[in-house]
Amino acid sequence: MKEGLRLDYEIGPEIGRGRFGTVYRCSSLASGEEFAVKSVDKALLSDPLDRDLALREAKVHQLAAAGNPHAVQIHATYEDADSLHLVLDLCPGPDLFVRVSDRAPLPERDAAAVMLPLMEAIATCHRRGIAHRDVKLENVLFDGRGELKLADFGSAECFDDERRWAMTGLVGTPFYVAPEVVAGREYGEKVDVWSCGVILYMMLGGMAPFYGESAVEILEAVLRGNLRFPPRIFRGVSPAAKDLIRKMLCKDVSRRLSADQVLSN
Repeated sequence: MKEGLRLDYEIGPEIGRGRFGTVYRCSSLASGEEFAVKSVDKALLSDPLDRDLALREAKVHQLAAAGNPHAVQIHATYEDADSLHLVLDLCPGPDLFVRVSDRAPLPERDAAAVMLPLMEAIATCHRRGIAHRDVKLENVLFDGRGELKLADFGSAECFDDERRWAMTGLVGTPFYVAPEVVAGREYGEKVDVWSCGVILYMMLGGMAPFYGESAVEILEAVLRGNLRFPPRIFRGVSPAAKDLIRKMLCKDVSRRLSADQVLSN
């Protein structure tokens, strides 16, 4: 990592905040181009494991995003006495959660316009041996030109042919997490396809496919996997779209589509 973030960028207002870091708008002093910078406070990384995770996130993110047009890019990394800094694509548009909350249910053509670049981003990650593991509406962003950008690789995990089905840990967000994750079994990259299936269902139906009043109830509903399409809500959705959702939200992982298969459907 380089030193001297402020020698290269002018730091603007805060635009977001997370567990360890704060995101600011910034601009290149050389070109004037605008970016976002995620600054991680080292004081919050007192646990060596947390520091390792923060450094690992940057490395995995760079691997996943390089040449991947629908993933948030890392343009530079810096480290100083107080913080780690990642200079990222600026995505000022409302995220997909806001768009779905404001407009759902979406017409199928609008949902397809989101799913195509999202699945291209996921498929690229999977070809590179990376599972995102926290795909959700809030992590689907849009840049100043309206281009979709997959964000937040803090939960991402690398795998290879030997470890393809050996990821573990309850990682992700209850509404979107796959049943094999909830069950505590080893799992593979198709957990991301399940999460994308949830997103497609929410875009077309305006509601989550598996619901509960608490995180525990949501996870229990995910484990049951009782997928329904209430006629009052889904009467205008085509049989093809519902069939695709069924194939993405298939509890049998061997029958669940891969990201590449979703793209070819």
